[in-house]
Amino acid sequence: MYARSTTIHGNPQSVDEGIAVVRNEDMPAVRRLDGCNGLSMLANRTTGRCIVTTSWRDEAAMRASEDAVRASSQRTVEVLGGDVQVDEWEIAAMHRVHESHSGACSRVTWMRTDPEAVDKAVDAVRLSLMPKLDDLPGFCSVSVMVRRSEGISVATVSYDSWSDLEQAAEGAREFREDFGPSLGIEVTDTADFDLSIADLRVPESR
Repeated sequence: MYARSTTIHGNPQSVDEGIAVVRNEDMPAVRRLDGCNGLSMLANRTTGRCIVTTSWRDEAAMRASEDAVRASSQRTVEVLGGDVQVDEWEIAAMHRVHESHSGACSRVTWMRTDPEAVDKAVDAVRLSLMPKLDDLPGFCSVSVMVRRSEGISVATVSYDSWSDLEQAAEGAREFREDFGPSLGIEVTDTADFDLSIADLRVPESR
């Protein structure tokens, strides 16, 4: 499966309005497109940074949807303001313990490695990190998306609450400082978000 993420560095005061627009306008429009599986939205009310992600049956469906998705998201961009970045990904892994509930949140980690080592990095997350996550209180799910030709990947780990996410901070630090570098993985950015809309509908693959 594939995914397109639209990152908007917007106005913190407009985040709630932006979430409402995505839920009430963008999501119904995008879900009608051929090959669309679902949509999720991450939002940080402090920084105004929001990430809207749509999932697609295959790369062809994602490519065919480009113009329609851009048009449907224009209202959200106008509401949130700020800079916009659009990225396309292959969904390399998804593991879900249970569906998220109201109050859920996510820690997103962006990584870079040698393009030829992307599969190795994904396998490391799948085999070493995922089993540890299963044991953490409040763990909901983890996904890994990649752009193989660039050696770029992003992992999103979701928890039931901010308290659960904060308790997992030590494990995240170990990954950034110890585990990742030992495999040639450079963590380029990390950020925490409210999981405002969780309807990506990506099946289990691990």
